[in-house]
Amino acid sequence: MKHTDLKILFFDIGGILLSNGWGHQSRKLACEKFGLDYEEVNALHNFIFNVYEIGSITLDEYLDRVIFNEPREFVREDFKEFIYSQSIELPEMLAWLKEWKKDCGFRIISVNNEGKELNDYRVKKFKLHECFDAFVSSCEVKMRKPDPGIWQLAMGIAQASPSQCVYFDDRIMFAKAAERLGIRAYQHTDFETTKKILNDLKKEKLN
Repeated sequence: MKHTDLKILFFDIGGILLSNGWGHQSRKLACEKFGLDYEEVNALHNFIFNVYEIGSITLDEYLDRVIFNEPREFVREDFKEFIYSQSIELPEMLAWLKEWKKDCGFRIISVNNEGKELNDYRVKKFKLHECFDAFVSSCEVKMRKPDPGIWQLAMGIAQASPSQCVYFDDRIMFAKAAERLGIRAYQHTDFETTKKILNDLKKEKLN
C-alpha cells in the first residue's frame, strides 16, 4: 500500500466526540430521576433498542414499549428532554477535530449506531457537519455495527478500498470488525493518543 493512498477516515461518534446518546449510565440516571425499576427498563430496552437503532421504529414507539408500557406519573416530553440532555460533548476531541479537518487532506465520515431522533439532534446540536463530510448512521442505512455491511456501504459511498481507509471506535469489538475487512482500525482510548495517531496519519499522507 502506498501511504499516499490514504484518503478516508471513518469515525464513531459516541464515546469519542460525544457521550453515548442513550447508554446504560443514562438509563440508570433516568430510572433514579423518574422512579423506575432499572432492571425492568433495561430488559425491555435490550429487546427493542436494536430495532430503534436501525430505524424500524421511532423514538416514541421505543418509549411506548420500554417506558410508557404502563401509566406513569410523568409526561413523555419530560422524559424525552432528559434523554436529549444526556448528549454532551466530550473534552477536547470534537473541537480539535473540527479545526484539524480544515487542512488534514482527508474526508471524514461517521459510521455510527444511533436512533434517528437522537442522531438528528446530535448532528444539529453539536454542529457535526463541521467535522464530517457524510454520515453513515444505522438509523438511515438499516444496519448497525458490527454488521460488516455498514463499513462496506461506507466504503462504497466514499468510493474507497479498505487500504485507503482508517477507522476509529472506542469499542474494540467494532474496531476489530473493521479490521477484518482490511481497514486499518484503532481503538480510541483518550484524546492525546488519538490526536497523535491522526497527526501521524497526516504526515504519512503527505510523505
